[in-house]
Amino acid sequence: MRVFVAVAAEQSFTQGGRRIGISNKQASKMIQRLEQELGCQLFNRTTRSVALTDIGRAYYERCQPLLDQFDEVEEAVKNRHRTPGGVIRVTAPTGFGEQILTPALAPFLRQYPEIQVNLNLTNVPLSLVDEGLDLAIRVGSPGDSTMMARKLAPMRLVFCAAPSYLVEHGRPQSPEDLGRHKCLIDSNFHSGNLWPYQVNGDIRRVRVSGPFAANTPKAACDMAVAGLGISLTPLYAAGPMVARGELELLFEENELEGVGVYALYPHNRHLSARVRVLVDYLADYCRDLPQ
Repeated sequence: MRVFVAVAAEQSFTQGGRRIGISNKQASKMIQRLEQELGCQLFNRTTRSVALTDIGRAYYERCQPLLDQFDEVEEAVKNRHRTPGGVIRVTAPTGFGEQILTPALAPFLRQYPEIQVNLNLTNVPLSLVDEGLDLAIRVGSPGDSTMMARKLAPMRLVFCAAPSYLVEHGRPQSPEDLGRHKCLIDSNFHSGNLWPYQVNGDIRRVRVSGPFAANTPKAACDMAVAGLGISLTPLYAAGPMVARGELELLFEENELEGVGVYALYPHNRHLSARVRVLVDYLADYCRDLPQ
């Protein structure tokens, strides 16, 4: 089962075997034996690729949580009197990862020297199961109903602009006025140039446009500080600039509710000790983020 999961994750007998310390030939033979025992084909094989069949995919989705639970039991016994150790594979958005998560991990790794973190920063939501990841950090809403989600902290999405922009172009009186202003787009938002806001609990959207778009919130905030437009961004990105007086918050009463920082992991996956201590640590750390 471990060989099967490794080959499925790597989509290669060679890489899958290497992952668990056996040869390509051994991995291939063990998969053949497994298929014979199950009476079905788990992989479609060509000279260039190895891909799961439909039944192979269904088997993989059942195997992975079983192996995770076995590993958790084994790890609990082995590490009963030891500090957590091992590799944690984490994915997070680029902006949040660079500004918040990476600085947070430094003291964590000093506290748990036997833990290694493999961090994948990307603005493309990755499949935890397909990519062999232990944890995903999301900013905004969890977004994936197939995952368990723990809210680490609330995270405001704020409208902000530089005082110089407001002097030059005037202060918008409501979010509806944003359609007549220069706006700086954070392309990570699924809504794109349709910016959401709420009025008495009713979610509305306004179509915006402007001279700049970027896939990281700090870039949009930097342009806002330069007086080039209005930004809709997570408070973690704008907070230091607001504190220094470089940006002013707008329409605070119209900010969306329920936005936060979330830790996601598969429904059927029991958290290992190392992942659990990381999630708990991040929950404590994120309580001190600007709110």
